[in-house]
Amino acid sequence: MQTIFKYIATLGFLGYLPIAPGTFGSAAGFIFVLLLKPGDLRLLAFCLIVFLLGVLTSHQAEKQLGKDSKHIVIDELCGYMISVLFIPSGIGYLIAAFILFRIFDILKPPPIRKIEKLVPGGAGIMLDDVLAGIYANLCLQLWRYLVN
Repeated sequence: MQTIFKYIATLGFLGYLPIAPGTFGSAAGFIFVLLLKPGDLRLLAFCLIVFLLGVLTSHQAEKQLGKDSKHIVIDELCGYMISVLFIPSGIGYLIAAFILFRIFDILKPPPIRKIEKLVPGGAGIMLDDVLAGIYANLCLQLWRYLVN
């Protein structure tokens, strides 16, 4: 069972790529949304499922791979999908969401870094990327409001 948890948390081979596995985890979300074009409610349901699965699997995988291992990338998948919730599905928005999400995930502005340190285990791994996704989404919502 531990192998299955680790496989899910690392999104198979993506978490083991030698360069930028987190970016590739986010790219998996980008490709998912781009190709399948799920509606907002389906995407929200998928986010909830991935979040819960991520908490469970990353908590278990962390025991084998170490604290918030760079190999665990299910959190990036979830965070990217949150960044595109309730925004237009055009390619420009999807790319902007990708860039913004990666910036917030890497820089970890307050309170993201604090949450990452305060919340242990799988929940902590997932929550920092959820917040980065929310930040990216808020930026895109503000852009939509100001431009339209």
